[in-house]
Amino acid sequence: MLALVPALGDDSPILARLMPRLPEIAAGVFEAALNAVPGLENLPEDHFADVMPSLLAGAVAFIRAIEERRGITTEEVSEYVVPVVERHAEDRIPLRQLMTGLFGGARYLWDEIAAAAQPHELPDVVAVGRGMLEALMHITITISEVHSDVEQSIYTVEREARRALCSALLRGAPVEELAARADTALAERYDVLTFHLRPDPLILVADTMVTRRRIRQFQQALDALLGTTVLNTFDGSNGIALLPSRSRPLTEIGEGPFKRLAASLADQFGVDVFVAECPGIPRADLPAAARQSTDLAELARLLGRPTGVYRLDDLLLEYQLTRPGPARDRLAERIAPILHHPHLFETLDAHIRHGSADRKAAAAVVHVHPNTFSYRLRRVAELTGLDPSDPNDSRLLAAALTIHHLYPTPAVPESDDEAVM
Repeated sequence: MLALVPALGDDSPILARLMPRLPEIAAGVFEAALNAVPGLENLPEDHFADVMPSLLAGAVAFIRAIEERRGITTEEVSEYVVPVVERHAEDRIPLRQLMTGLFGGARYLWDEIAAAAQPHELPDVVAVGRGMLEALMHITITISEVHSDVEQSIYTVEREARRALCSALLRGAPVEELAARADTALAERYDVLTFHLRPDPLILVADTMVTRRRIRQFQQALDALLGTTVLNTFDGSNGIALLPSRSRPLTEIGEGPFKRLAASLADQFGVDVFVAECPGIPRADLPAAARQSTDLAELARLLGRPTGVYRLDDLLLEYQLTRPGPARDRLAERIAPILHHPHLFETLDAHIRHGSADRKAAAAVVHVHPNTFSYRLRRVAELTGLDPSDPNDSRLLAAALTIHHLYPTPAVPESDDEAVM
């Protein structure tokens, strides 16, 4: 129970004037609360039918507390406020709107109290005002706590339902029942976006916290971009998002929004973010598109590409080179002789990345003199039979490196006579 509030005068007629008008005042408070929130006038007339009884009961409890010279308790507030807030939170009325309505109604009530008072009744007005502030404090806290609990509960259930729906779409499983549970309309086509983050060493204690924050930031960023809740399976490191193709941000306004999204996420997460996109995929083809976009995102990451958005055309050669088959295996074998010589492998990789025209810059990458760099390239040619300085051989070596980055093969044991610099 709260501390005593200032007592009303024994001959104070304020409450006596207000009590007969209580239903009328409650209706005015209700109307003022609705008018304070733009847009609520579009709801059905009976949408807030349960508010009036609670409002009247709460007003009686408030007046009784004033008469008894005590503050209204949390338990009294909860009895009248909790059921109403729970229902409105379930109806997805935002907390901001509830708070705006509360204080809109409180202003109306205060105006009625002030109008009912005579000039000599200032101490009584102070007493009632003190009681109102006490009540508003408890009502505000209760609304905030209850709304947050309900919203979090609903959000968790719906988030898991949307995640289950997204997973089913990506597997090609039946989705109609899941779509109903997730309250999500199915599209005929989707833009498939796969997100891969460059791995970073997280502090074990903070792993769960970081993951939850990333999932929340990811969802918020996608929803803000599309203006709707986006289906996704993002787990804090990797995942796929399905964007209804009717929104078509890429085809209508170019790749800019997704590039900015990738850059924004990379900035928030502190790691590179690789996005692979397959646009306009029919629902039946989503499993195949998901596999392809996942391969593309992983390919961009393993090739050391920067944060950005990648389509099949951006990685066409590399993607094809890494498809299973005898040619891929044979290519991978071409660099097997240097795999147990890390400095030769690094030299070849730097040479392929910088090209033969900038051997000085390539040598700087591996921290050796250009002459040493050239010597190592000659050793690569001797061991593999492919000359890095020859355009045709260089292409084969580049292809073999690409395959090895994605599908590392164990090194061939080194013989005693294979000494290299």
